[in-house]
Amino acid sequence: MSPATSDSTTEQLPDQHSERFEALENRLEALEAELEHKDDRLEELERECDRLEDRTATLEERVADFEERVADCGSEPTRLENMAEAALKKASANKSRVAELQSRELEKGAHLLTETVDVHAVDIADGRLERLTKDDGNAYYRVPESADPLERGGTVSLAYGDLLPIQQLARMDEEMRRSAANALPTRLAAKLWTARVDDGVGDDPWKSGCKDIAEYVKASDLKHWIRRQESGISETYAKKLVSRVIDAMLDLSKNRLAVRKRTERKNGLEYTERRLLLPADAAIPGDGGPPADADRESKTGGVHG
Repeated sequence: MSPATSDSTTEQLPDQHSERFEALENRLEALEAELEHKDDRLEELERECDRLEDRTATLEERVADFEERVADCGSEPTRLENMAEAALKKASANKSRVAELQSRELEKGAHLLTETVDVHAVDIADGRLERLTKDDGNAYYRVPESADPLERGGTVSLAYGDLLPIQQLARMDEEMRRSAANALPTRLAAKLWTARVDDGVGDDPWKSGCKDIAEYVKASDLKHWIRRQESGISETYAKKLVSRVIDAMLDLSKNRLAVRKRTERKNGLEYTERRLLLPADAAIPGDGGPPADADRESKTGGVHG
């Protein structure tokens, strides 16, 4: 080998080592940077792990708390059921005591507000209770025909069963009256009675009497009144209905009303006309006069039991 060649090789070796060293140095720097990055990431993961552990501990505490609450809730229905059962037993015992007291008071003649009485719970000797309304506007129960010893609620507005059949029909509305009475004369009789006792009706053929007659209605006036009540009725049919309505009035009033003939004069001519009379001393429930002691068999109306 020539000297020139040897020198050239010697010069190249340091250059190669220098380049390799520089490359290794760069690689080392990159590795150091990567290691530093991984250290940062590791620190970040450790912090995240700490947070997760804290979070896990918190969740575990909450789970434990929920488990305790669930356990408490599991026993709560049983506690509430026991309380409800005890309350029902107490209420049932109280209701039985109240029913017993009410039964005794009713049998003694007491009048008790209907809203406070369970008619299925009270035990009355004959099993009957009557509903009535007093002048205080309240509804009461009583043993039939018993007077209130304490006189609460004022006087009695007659119970339904105390009324005459004509009064019972008069209290019904038109639909109920049609269901209760198929015959037209019966319904007209109820309307005629209503016209006498209710000023709001307007079409009232009754006239005031004198002496022993409280009120009356003439047959001729009754005929015109019938035609006003039932449209399309001929005068001939209305005349026939007059007799039937009068008969119905007598029957439904249990003959508290009466019929009399009276001679009158019109246009110089005399004629005899029937009159339907309400005697001044007629025993009409709620109208004053003597007590209506007769015909009490209808008293069971409005009675429970």
